Amino acid sequence: MAPQGLGRGIGFALKLHQRAWALRQDVSLVTWTFDPLVRRNAYFNLAKLGAGPARYLPDFYGPMRDGINGAGDTDRLMVRWELSAPAASTASLGEAARVEVAALRERGAAPALSVAPDGGPLTAVADGPVVLVAVPPDIETLRRTDPDQGQAWRVALREVLGGLMAEEARVIGFDRAGWYVVSREKSS
Repeated sequence: MAPQGLGRGIGFALKLHQRAWALRQDVSLVTWTFDPLVRRNAYFNLAKLGAGPARYLPDFYGPMRDGINGAGDTDRLMVRWELSAPAASTASLGEAARVEVAALRERGAAPALSVAPDGGPLTAVADGPVVLVAVPPDIETLRRTDPDQGQAWRVALREVLGGLMAEEARVIGFDRAGWYVVSREKSS
């Protein structure tokens, strides 16, 4: 999207139109991918639309060498948007899903990946049933200004979030402040 269109609700309106059209066609599931390092896209897809992450896909598109992806790997998170599910229905009313990271931390959720004081990735052992995984505030700028640190974030997120998802942990939310909330508990 063009910079002047960011933050104006255009993407949300477009997705609501897509959802309505798909439901009229008896399509109940839409999937797509996004860069899991881009905080605003994670929030939009998971909280605002109610889509659910299905798979972490390392270097999904291969080298792209463009202004958005830089020269690094093109990891993606594949999401499933179940159009009639409660999460999507609630989101379509403009009610973004909220997660309270502070409350989760009080109940024992620990960060497996956070932002270090220098802005780089900081990994830690987090063995609890709920794990927090951070992304940097602005990976696109970071890729341009410090490509090595941008790549360090790519590798760290792949190892931590990709590793958790490979172990069948589920991303159950995303906080606007940049935290994926991951549950290791098996769904019933």
